[in-house]
Amino acid sequence: MKTTEDLLSIFALGGINEIGKNMYVVQYTDDIIIIDCGGKFPDESLLGIDLIIPDVTYLEENKEKIRALIVTHGHEDHIGGIPYLLRKLNVPIYATRFTLGLIELKLDEHRLTRDTKLIPIDSDSKLELGEMNVSFFKVSHSIPDCLGIVFHTPEGNVVHTGDFKFDLTPANNQYTDIHKMAAIGQQGVLVLISESTNAERTGLTPSERMVGSHMDEAFMKADGKIFISTFASNVNRVQQVVESCRMTNRKLALLGRSMVNVVSVAIERGYLTIPDGMLIEAKEAEQLAPEKVVILCTGSQGEPMAALSRLSSGNFRDISIYPGDTVILAASPIPGNEKDVSRIIDNLFQLGAKVIYGSGSTTGMHVSGHGYQEDLKLMLTLMKPTYFIPVHGEFRMLHHHRLLAESVGVEKGNTFIMKNGDVVDIENSIARQTRKISSGDTYVDGMGVGDVGEIVLRDRKQLSEDGMLVIVLTLSKTDRKIIQGPDTITRGFVFVKDSEDLIREINRLVKKTVNDLQTENIRQWNVIKQNIKKSVGQYLFAKTKRKPMILPIIIEI
Repeated sequence: MKTTEDLLSIFALGGINEIGKNMYVVQYTDDIIIIDCGGKFPDESLLGIDLIIPDVTYLEENKEKIRALIVTHGHEDHIGGIPYLLRKLNVPIYATRFTLGLIELKLDEHRLTRDTKLIPIDSDSKLELGEMNVSFFKVSHSIPDCLGIVFHTPEGNVVHTGDFKFDLTPANNQYTDIHKMAAIGQQGVLVLISESTNAERTGLTPSERMVGSHMDEAFMKADGKIFISTFASNVNRVQQVVESCRMTNRKLALLGRSMVNVVSVAIERGYLTIPDGMLIEAKEAEQLAPEKVVILCTGSQGEPMAALSRLSSGNFRDISIYPGDTVILAASPIPGNEKDVSRIIDNLFQLGAKVIYGSGSTTGMHVSGHGYQEDLKLMLTLMKPTYFIPVHGEFRMLHHHRLLAESVGVEKGNTFIMKNGDVVDIENSIARQTRKISSGDTYVDGMGVGDVGEIVLRDRKQLSEDGMLVIVLTLSKTDRKIIQGPDTITRGFVFVKDSEDLIREINRLVKKTVNDLQTENIRQWNVIKQNIKKSVGQYLFAKTKRKPMILPIIIEI
């Protein structure tokens, strides 16, 4: 009888029931291969948090079994967590040339490049990693050099699609390996792990080339400067901006650190071609005629500190948006970012700009890099898997993907919709989902990784909503009588000058609480602090219906 460790196991540490921080694991006997290691940006409820990365406790506990980290492509939700993983586990990283270029940028920033083994691969590469062999196939996405992965194990073949769509006319001529996919399906696929982002959208994803023609038209109609914002990683889109600049004889300036960095990597590695003399500095753009300038910038998702946000509020030092300039948002808002994007669009209209915005299907300025329903069904049909694991999407997307799988022949009951940490074990080609491993979110806050948890976040939320109250009290060391104070300091709760009666009552209440405890011969500091917090908290809620954080500070002399 095999032990649990002898099984072929598939599990996710990120990317299930969410869009972001993707990390999946394939394990056979004593060999572990990690797929991707992404980061996810926090929403407004996670105050002060800079990044969310996967909890890698299981990997730390089994670090001697890890053979490799294989990265499917270079988007932030697939590479953003790599520097933090490498601080705990120095594993070799396999990725394509362009993806490695983006990873190197991150490792340089974290000063990890020297100690990390980076190994380039392509769709023809074959790896032997313990008892598993690994091969690859090309897929189309909104970033160059994307791969799907095939794990050849003694139990059968496991395929991970990466992020994909079927673009038959890709702008960068990196064509999908459809014939190779069909051959993999003919060999037999035990498990297919496939992304689900657009599982609710009917039809086929439009080709990226569609954007180019609409962009040419907008450039020809524009009178003043053109500002265009898109994802920095969408090198195909950037190339189309370059072609539209060439056609209309405009110079191109780049704004935003990530845009400058990604374009530099793309040029250096041969994925982007910009004519000599076209690229200019932002400060040069103000010296040229407006109809001769295009500004390509970050900030299409409404990020407060990104270039487009600062331009829309007039806070960018080197260049400004004037009435008559054209602003193009060549990206659709990611769910959750709609409010921030709307704010920027309003600001742009107030500046007098002509703004081209809205869904990609309306403006023609954006197409998704993720497959719609027909793309997903085609992948399932090519691979013909026995078992199916939909990933990379909210639960409803995973559910719709399951229905699509069943519509093209995957047996009911053979699809596993998992949560992060769930494990699918396969023995004798029979799959079961019966156990879990440690999983969850790790929060990055400045230089701290994992040191901010639910208690700290709860305190931050309380401070942000109701403020704080500091009560300073000096007591005698011998008899615990009040020598000085109490002095009450507030921040974010009430304005002291307008609330003097309230502050006086708080001080009176603190004195009474301390004196009552002294009468009862209770002298422990922690008990005194707890009673002060309780009595003052009850009084303030009764008076103000607010619950500020109360911090008693006792000085003993």
